[in-house]
Amino acid sequence: MTVANHSVPNRNWSYPTAIKFGVGRIAELAEHAAGAGLKKPLLVTDKALASLPITANALDVLEKAGMGRAVFSDVDPNPNEANMTAGIAVYLAGGHDGVICFGGGSALDLGKMIALMAHQRKDLSVWDLEDIDDWYTRADASKIAPIIAVPTTAGTGSEVGRAGVLTNSTTHKKKIIFHPKLMPVVTICDPALTVGMPKFITAGTGMDALAHCLEAYSSPFYHPMSQGIALEGMRLVFENLPRVYGTPDDLDARAHMMSAAAMGAVAFQKGLGAIHSLSHPVGAVYGTHHGTTNAVVMPMVLDFNRPAIETRIEAAAAYLGIKGGFDGFKARIMDLRAMLAIPANLTAMGVKASDLDMLTEMALEDPSCGGNPIAMTAQNTRALYEACL
Repeated sequence: MTVANHSVPNRNWSYPTAIKFGVGRIAELAEHAAGAGLKKPLLVTDKALASLPITANALDVLEKAGMGRAVFSDVDPNPNEANMTAGIAVYLAGGHDGVICFGGGSALDLGKMIALMAHQRKDLSVWDLEDIDDWYTRADASKIAPIIAVPTTAGTGSEVGRAGVLTNSTTHKKKIIFHPKLMPVVTICDPALTVGMPKFITAGTGMDALAHCLEAYSSPFYHPMSQGIALEGMRLVFENLPRVYGTPDDLDARAHMMSAAAMGAVAFQKGLGAIHSLSHPVGAVYGTHHGTTNAVVMPMVLDFNRPAIETRIEAAAAYLGIKGGFDGFKARIMDLRAMLAIPANLTAMGVKASDLDMLTEMALEDPSCGGNPIAMTAQNTRALYEACL
């Protein structure tokens, strides 16, 4: 057998987990927790969600099944290692045997970190497990608690991912922490849970899903499965994000947005890019909403990458029924941003020109920049930040 004379590269592919999708399926939470071997789970959510009826309903389901109603909700919008340490203390004190991550990206990411680190050896830091090479092998996989994910937003897609984002409270740098066993055992995607989102969260999380799909689609790496998923995910966002923003209780549109969020996270196995590498430092330093920040820098990054992606975006526009090729595609994004009341630029989000050198350095350290279609340098990245002000 000959292996010469070909241009198709070797790639490692991994696709997600058991997804229980549909309206009302939160009622199955205890059943799936028991199926994962859990008897006393800790539900991890954020401060805002902790007092809402959807959280009480989920806890009622668990309590009725004899699993208690333990909650940890001290989760910052950009969760850090202090939140993780506090969560681990509650997990260990309660004698819990697994984590139910309930909420948006912050709660899902932190819940994963608690499950990952609660029983690791004391000399292992969470920063030792950053998504670099095979650092994840430093963890004892057998000590990672089972994870069930229940997203209540439609954006991050962390419910179908094997990583979590944690902000270092000292350096203000966001780090991607990876382990294959951070993939939830079961994910419950119930679109009804997203109906009560505030409009700005609906907007920001929806644009996060679009950013994931757009960057995966634009990434130069070879992964045709992700490529197709990213393209269809963009279609779902363009068609349904305006509907859920205007009519929050449209369950059909909510379901399509929940699908698009999961699809974006599956697709970005192919790679992310400058949208995320610019957005992560801004969120870490200024505490901005991640998806909203992605939406702010999206058109500027499109222009930056245009020489490398114009033909590909023209093909996407044709599939999506958008006239005008690249320019028409960008115009659709600008229209969507305006309709969703996304800030016009980073200055409107409080970013200061005096911080650009620091932000540029952080952006170049972010792993997302490696997937950008145009190589990012100190010079062009700083210029890109300037264009976003």
